[in-house]
Amino acid sequence: MDEKKRLPVFLERSSYRRRRARDASRVLPVLSLFLFAYPGLWALDGENGIVLSDALYFLFAVWCIAIIVAAILSRYLSEPVIGEHELSDLKAGE
Repeated sequence: MDEKKRLPVFLERSSYRRRRARDASRVLPVLSLFLFAYPGLWALDGENGIVLSDALYFLFAVWCIAIIVAAILSRYLSEPVIGEHELSDLKAGE
């Protein structure tokens, strides 16, 4: 049997967190879209349902939170990677 470089079973902690942050940045637009559509399911009448102004507050809050989360993820993902071994780097050494 040849002794080839084996790929690690577990990812490094920084690599794992970075991949999860990338996953979160991909899910954020879909989640935001569902949250924007959510007030459409509410009954928007003043007496028994939700007032339209409450729905607008909800939309504004979702919009602000989506911007803040996107800014945090963008800042985190734009930091330079030091000492991280990506899967493609390990395969290139074969």
